[in-house]
Amino acid sequence: MEFIGSQDLLVMFVPVVVYWVYSGIYELLGCMDRYRLHSRREEETKNLASKKEVVKGVLFQQAIQATISFIFLKISGNNNEATASLDTSLMVVARQIFIAMLAMDTWQYFLHRYMHFNKFLYRKVHSWHHRIVAPYAFAAQYNHPIDGILVETLGGAVAFFLSGMSPQTSIFFFSFATIKGIDDHCGLMIPWNPLHILFTNNAGYHDTHHQLGGAKYNFSQPFFVMWDKILGSYVPYTIEKRMDGGYEARIRKDI
Repeated sequence: MEFIGSQDLLVMFVPVVVYWVYSGIYELLGCMDRYRLHSRREEETKNLASKKEVVKGVLFQQAIQATISFIFLKISGNNNEATASLDTSLMVVARQIFIAMLAMDTWQYFLHRYMHFNKFLYRKVHSWHHRIVAPYAFAAQYNHPIDGILVETLGGAVAFFLSGMSPQTSIFFFSFATIKGIDDHCGLMIPWNPLHILFTNNAGYHDTHHQLGGAKYNFSQPFFVMWDKILGSYVPYTIEKRMDGGYEARIRKDI
């Protein structure tokens, strides 16, 4: 058996490539400034981590995630011969992806919420992510390494094993989850963005969570908002135009 095969490499690194390509596209969309939830100046003045620190932090976390992904792949014992016999019909793959989305959302909601309400964990671990007050695309995965492992990496592992998806399907799923996470942190509320239309958990929804008044609300990520609504941590918001151009996500004043 190969120590590491081409399929393993694809599972480990395709989402990483997707992350930097997709977030890079957002960085190049200067013409989209009219849809920004924060001005470029606010990105520079409000955020407590420089973009250089963010890049280094994300790359470090992705290296850890790739290593853990490799270990999980070897533990699961998936190989080309075994996965070739799996039922890959469209309905089976769709069901696996939906189960994976629910599993990831559930894991991340409860861990994410606990990170906020446990003062020690928030101060020492999760506050790293909230150094980014004005979110932008390639800061989506800027976390403390422990936060990244507990919330994202283990959440992905739970989704992988509970859904029963093949490594091939997981490449698509984790790439989609990566794109969705970037969209939620892109700092742009684009009316015609299909992900902003299909999912109420979007850039405006998550932007309220990064605001001082919304830090104890809107924990759901990256797909649905069901746990926030079921457990009372959902806070409604409005998207309003700023006088100086762009938009602003505002928590409703009557809440």
